[in-house]
Amino acid sequence: MEFQGDEVMTLGLSVDQVLTTTRTVRRRLDVTRPVPRKLLEECLEIALQAPNGSNFNRWHWIIVDDPEMVAKVGGQYQAQVRFDPKNPGPDPDGPEVQAMRKRVPGGEKILDSSFALAEKFDKVPAILIPLMRGRSENYNLFEQSSAWGSIYPAIWSFCLAARERGLGTAWTTASCMREREMCEVLGIPHEKFTHIGMLPIGYYEGTSFKQAWRRPVSEVLTYNSFGG
Repeated sequence: MEFQGDEVMTLGLSVDQVLTTTRTVRRRLDVTRPVPRKLLEECLEIALQAPNGSNFNRWHWIIVDDPEMVAKVGGQYQAQVRFDPKNPGPDPDGPEVQAMRKRVPGGEKILDSSFALAEKFDKVPAILIPLMRGRSENYNLFEQSSAWGSIYPAIWSFCLAARERGLGTAWTTASCMREREMCEVLGIPHEKFTHIGMLPIGYYEGTSFKQAWRRPVSEVLTYNSFGG
């Protein structure tokens, strides 16, 4: 997929194909190709059509594409994810991580790709950072449900729009454990907004994506009550 003049070329996937083959792209993110701002803005315009509580639009979005700022933001993610005695994160060879590798089919690939993403997070072409207005810790359960439910649909819609345009994304939340530092780097008023994660964005290497392993519906669905 490329730009042709001012026109954005899409892949022409069906709705079902977009929904079932939009995968988290980590290892295959291409850090050598810049992503045009027009393309990012088009994906975000689509994402903002997602439902949100009372249509209040209580969100703010930051796209980081300046290499120096990408390095600063990506560095916060690396400090949390990549094992470093000065910035303790999960040890790739530690028992907790090894247990995670065995938890689900293909778990070892998921974790390995996560560490691979951390290695190049400071070089990705662009990072999308959604902000939720208000402080989630001050909300009761009803308010939290409304708040989270008003921004996650838009985040996922962005991922779907990016997939159709030949872009890969990865929803990451490790930076939430360094929220104060993230807010300082980006000038976010911490008392007014909650940093909830970020999406590295880039073209991807290769062309194929397939459906992921999930538990079958028969194992996770009951009718009319919890016990069915």
